[in-house]
Amino acid sequence: MKCQKCDRPATFHITELTGPKPLELHLCEEHARQYLSETSENPGAVSTIAASLAQNIAQQLTLNQAAEELKDIDQQMCPVCGISFFDFRKKGRLGCPHDYVCFSEQLGPLMMSIHGSETHTGKVPKRFKADDDTRLNLIKYRRELEEAIAGEEYERASQLRDKIKEMSARER
Repeated sequence: MKCQKCDRPATFHITELTGPKPLELHLCEEHARQYLSETSENPGAVSTIAASLAQNIAQQLTLNQAAEELKDIDQQMCPVCGISFFDFRKKGRLGCPHDYVCFSEQLGPLMMSIHGSETHTGKVPKRFKADDDTRLNLIKYRRELEEAIAGEEYERASQLRDKIKEMSARER
């Protein structure tokens, strides 16, 4: 069934029982949102029950939109360690230090609500080395090694293993 105001499919079917005859509306999401916002702004046009129903449906539309946005965000993956944002939400742990950069937009509000700040102001261990690129490369090579083994690319896996050993020896 098509929307009564355009050619898109009607996904909302609203029946109003406020007049002498029932009024049936078949609307797409956009026109349903528009219709519901009009009825919630003009409470004299419909009864309070219909207005509250319209408000509930409008809230549901907003929740559906938020769920779709979260689905898109969950698909994002870190290029270094390969963890998705969905995996982070499920496990509660990030895969590597680069994830803070990769998911900064989503993690910012979370850090603010948990810690009250988005920046780290604590101490750093004395033995900490500032060579983050080496660590990121190690994580990346380990992930590639796992993928090479899973794909039965043993020659590539041996080269990656040697790189990892060499980089680990240099880091110590």
